[in-house]
Amino acid sequence: MLKLVVCIKQVPMVSELPWDPATGTLQRDLAEGMMNPACRSALDTALRIKETAGGEITAITMGPPMAEEVLREAIALGADRGVLLTDRKMAGADTSVTSHTLARAIEKACPGFELVLCGFSTSDSETAQVGPQLAEELDIPGVAYVDEIEVSGGAVRMRRISDHFLETLEMDLPGIVTVTTGHYAPRHVPLGGLQAAFTAAQIVTLDAAAVGLDSEWIGAKGSATKIRNVYSPTAGKKNIVLTGAPKRIVEQLFERFDDKIGGAIGKDLKTDKNSK
Repeated sequence: MLKLVVCIKQVPMVSELPWDPATGTLQRDLAEGMMNPACRSALDTALRIKETAGGEITAITMGPPMAEEVLREAIALGADRGVLLTDRKMAGADTSVTSHTLARAIEKACPGFELVLCGFSTSDSETAQVGPQLAEELDIPGVAYVDEIEVSGGAVRMRRISDHFLETLEMDLPGIVTVTTGHYAPRHVPLGGLQAAFTAAQIVTLDAAAVGLDSEWIGAKGSATKIRNVYSPTAGKKNIVLTGAPKRIVEQLFERFDDKIGGAIGKDLKTDKNSK
């Protein structure tokens, strides 16, 4: 039986991003959470593999206790069990420490795993680093930005678009793949799945001690990345009125904004005008 692991993350709703300016981290317990869209695509990929080739799916997430919600959602959709990594000491981890923590938890909770699936990035940070770093931590091959996956025997065949080329790749297992959001439409949670998620769900909760993590290499304490400032960008607006005959208005427009217009259309308007 193929042993599948899907790393999922609970992210704040896009409209709710409460930052703590003192620490530069998201206050996740203050925002309504949802499953990261790319992680949902990774889960859907695992479910399709399970339907066609068989297998067992373990969904794993790291976050505050409320992150259990996305594990129950994963089980409702068809995952077999969930693993929740939650510990105040893990808070504030950068991508490197997050990957280290996930790798050690996968080795402990999912021995003999064969295929790890992740979303290619998360909507709350967009780094796209955890998947590749996780491959390094687990010392297994990895492929990023994959659209389609087929499992055959002890290998996977993948397709992705890279630099406008369609690539077909093969990789022996065990391995890790990060999945894009463009190919599969995520399925809806069935009513029967909801019942299973809250009555027969198997969720294991692990803290740093249970995973055997070094206290110097977890959370914000172990992270090399330091947030110096967090702010929301603001866009300023300025009204400019051009008067005169239509021809004169067009001339004024190009005199004042030729660099911006040229940048938008990809042409140097001054050079183009002088050549005529």
